[in-house]
Order: sequence, then C-alpha cells, then structure tokens
Amino acid sequence: MSELGSYVEGRWVKGKGKGMELVNPATEEVVATTSTEGLDFGAAHAFARDKGGPALRAMTFVQRGEMLRAMSRAIHAKRDELLSMAQANGGNTRGDAKFDVDGASGTLAAYADVAAELGETHILADGDAIQIGRGARLFGQHVFTPREGVAVHVNAFNFPAWGLAEKAATALLAGMPVITKPATSTAHVAHRMMELFVEGNLLPEGALSLICGSSGDLLERLGGQDVIAFTGSSLTAAKLREGKSVLRNGTHINVEADSLNAAVLGPDVEEGSDVMNLFIADVVREMTQKTGQKCTAIRRVYVPKGKVDLVLELLRERLAAVKVGDPTRDDVTMGPVATAQQIRDVRDGVKGLEACARIVFGSTTAESPIGVPAGKGFFTTPVLLHGANPQPNDAVHSHEVFGPVATVMPYEDVKGAAALVAAGGGGLVTSIYADDKDFIREAVLALAPYHGRLTIGSSKVSGQSLPPGMALPQLLHGGPGRAGGGEELGGRRGMSLYMQRTALQGDRALIEAIASKK
Repeated sequence: MSELGSYVEGRWVKGKGKGMELVNPATEEVVATTSTEGLDFGAAHAFARDKGGPALRAMTFVQRGEMLRAMSRAIHAKRDELLSMAQANGGNTRGDAKFDVDGASGTLAAYADVAAELGETHILADGDAIQIGRGARLFGQHVFTPREGVAVHVNAFNFPAWGLAEKAATALLAGMPVITKPATSTAHVAHRMMELFVEGNLLPEGALSLICGSSGDLLERLGGQDVIAFTGSSLTAAKLREGKSVLRNGTHINVEADSLNAAVLGPDVEEGSDVMNLFIADVVREMTQKTGQKCTAIRRVYVPKGKVDLVLELLRERLAAVKVGDPTRDDVTMGPVATAQQIRDVRDGVKGLEACARIVFGSTTAESPIGVPAGKGFFTTPVLLHGANPQPNDAVHSHEVFGPVATVMPYEDVKGAAALVAAGGGGLVTSIYADDKDFIREAVLALAPYHGRLTIGSSKVSGQSLPPGMALPQLLHGGPGRAGGGEELGGRRGMSLYMQRTALQGDRALIEAIASKK
C-alpha cells in the first residue's frame, strides 16, 4: 500500500492526518491512501498562475505541441504499468484499461498535431478579417489569446487517465496552466502519470499541478481569469455553479454532467443485416465496457414496436455471454463497479426504473463472480429492462443509472422516437441505426438540438464505424441541458474555453501582422 501525494508549487507534498482510502473494487483491499490536509491551496493557485502561466504563454503553439507529444510518449512508454494500476484501482478489464490509458496518450498526440497546424505564434485568429470602413485600410479581426489565470480540472472516477489528458491537452495548448484534481477513489493512475511527467521534466514549472484528495478551498479562490472544467454529477455541478467564484468573480465554468444517451433503430433495419448486427454490438458494448461507467454509455434503446421482441432476444443472447469477475483474468469480460457507493447507486437506480419497466435480463447482485473471494467486490451483472409503454415523465427519462443498465422501449414513428429521446433533457450522444435516408434526415433534424454529438450507423460504414461511446479529440464532447451545457475537445474548438476572444479594430496591415501565423 502506498501513500499518494499532491504535486503543487513545483514539489510533491503529502497531507496530514488520516488519508482517504483507494481500494481494489474486486477484492476491497486498500491499495493506497491520500490526504490534502494542511495543503496551502492559495499558494498552489498563485504558483500555477504566476509561474506556470507566463512560461506557457512565452511558448508558441508548436512548442506547446511538442510538450504534449512528449507527455503522450511518456504515457505510452509505461503503458503496461498504467494498465495494471487501472485494473487494481478501477476494476477495469485490460480492454477497459486500454480504452482509458490509450485514450489519454492518443488525445495528447492529437492535440500535438493541432499545434503543428497553428504555427509558431502566440495568438489565434478567429475567422477572416472584416472590412469595416469605406476604404480597404480599416479592418476588424477576432482573435483568441490565453486567459491569465489557472484552469482547475475536476475529473470523474471512471476515466482517471483520459479525463486528465483530454482537459489538460486543450488548456495547455491554449497556454493556460492547469491544476488537475482526479476523483480520489481512482486517482492512482492519474498520480502515476503525473510522476512520469515530473520525472521526465516535460513541462515548465507550474504548468501542471495535481491535487490528490480533497480540493479544500481552492475553488473559492478563483477569479475572472480562471476556469473550472468539471465532469461529474449534475448535483455537484449545480453546487459549483452556485459557488462564490462563479457568481461573484465571473470564473468561467464548463460542465459535463449526466446524460441519458440513446440508441434508435430504424424501421428499415432487418434481422441479420449489417446494420442490425452493428446496433446490437454497440448496445452491448456500451452497456458493459467500463461496467457501464461511461458518460457516453447507451442507457435508452428505442426500437420500432414490431421489432421489440427480436431485439430483446438478440440482446439477451449477447449479454448471457458476458463473464463477470476479477478483471485481471483473461476469461473475465466485465469487472466490478468502482466503489461501494457505486454499487449501492446502481441497485437503488434499477429499483427506481422498475416503476416503468421490468427486468428481462440480469440482476444487480452478481452471484459467484469469477475468481473473487466470497462476499467481496462491488459486482453486478448487466441488467436489461423493457419498458412496454414509455411516457415522457418516466424515471427512465430522468434518472441515469451509472452502471451496466439499459432499457429497451418501443416507438411508433420518427417523431415519437425523437420526442422520447428529447424527454431525457439533453445528452452527450445518441446513435441512429438505419439506411433509410429520409428517416435519418428527419431524426437528425429532430435530435440535433438536444445533443452534442449524433452517430449514424448505416450499412456503408458498418465495417469501419466507431462506437458511439468513444469521444474523439477531433469532435465535440459535451451536450445541452441535463448533459451540462458544456463543450470539450473538438480540435481547436476546445481551446476557446481557456482563451479570451477579442475584436481587434484598426489598420489592416498592422492587424494582419499581429494575427499572422508567422
């Protein structure tokens, strides 16, 4: 068992008092402890702002990109070690751990590529210059420059590697120092990544700090040049939005919260077709990958009324092959949820869904998980429910069960399906499976206002389609309403959270020289 420290003010610091415990969710053994008691969060913030900020802003986009690529390579070089940590502290199968760790290194590398496109400059032009006078000399140009504060990143327990990297990549490339705070329960992987960055001397002093444990009064110290980027529950997000720093000081905030993601099967899709096979594979993968603990996992499955029995049969057949147990074993395909609180929440959540649906496969109490001591671990099987008569005010449209749980429901037509999806209040991603172009077009127009991303599975892309639960660095991650209203990633779009857009107005030649990539 190890004691994890925080990396602040350019050094490792361990807190005082009894530390919080990080456990192996398969065995309930304590793997590490950590505490932030006694840390000076004001000093940590000031150091990042006054030391890390100027150092990053002095670097060009290309130089920051080289830094990100070095971070990516450092993660990849210790990939196996990080995968083992993710299995021990996160309950991940090796495949789940790869999804997290490789996502981290891949996102950093992707933003290094973005940096190369931006050039050897410190300012980012936003759109084309605009003639604003009678003559050709008086012009206006929107530009982005880095905010002169600190980006505080509060990440969720389910992706300790990718969560750190995807937020840090955009902020660091934008030129803003980061204080990252992983969820304490699964912080081991993030802590080790920070060790690798420090050991390799990969970043300027103060550019990246780590809080391993409670964030104390850090968020109360933020000002108008600072940024909060949060991933987690909508309840916690509401508290952050009501915080003094946001309300009084104008601290910028980006939220990625709950999301009742959906999958919609088109009426034209037949049994045995490539599209049907893709649909079933995606639903099962999104239910079971990371034990359903993904903000992009499919929670609601909408099927034409005449195909419900077929879909239930196909899903039950695939789910019956899932092997639950010790995630370090090769024969196990789904591990436990991450914490004792998580398994309680899953069980309570499924009970709540039973008010509008019935369980047709699985149980929230997994009997005899493979290779696990009797009575230990936070295990559930996949749970599939069927809601025969869905209504907009049903619990399935208002409560996300953050585990391997999904509900199949019928719909009458595309308008009815869209209305039920929209009853979820806004989401990160919904996937549409069809070849009928009219159905797809109508569904996209109806669903796009409620989502940050829509994926379309058709026969033309069935052999190369990426799963809807994979958030790509090139595309936006975020969504309106219940999903938090935030936007992350999306290539250079994600950088705008950490930069100030300013309109320059004056002599065209002078403005073009300022905004040039050279």
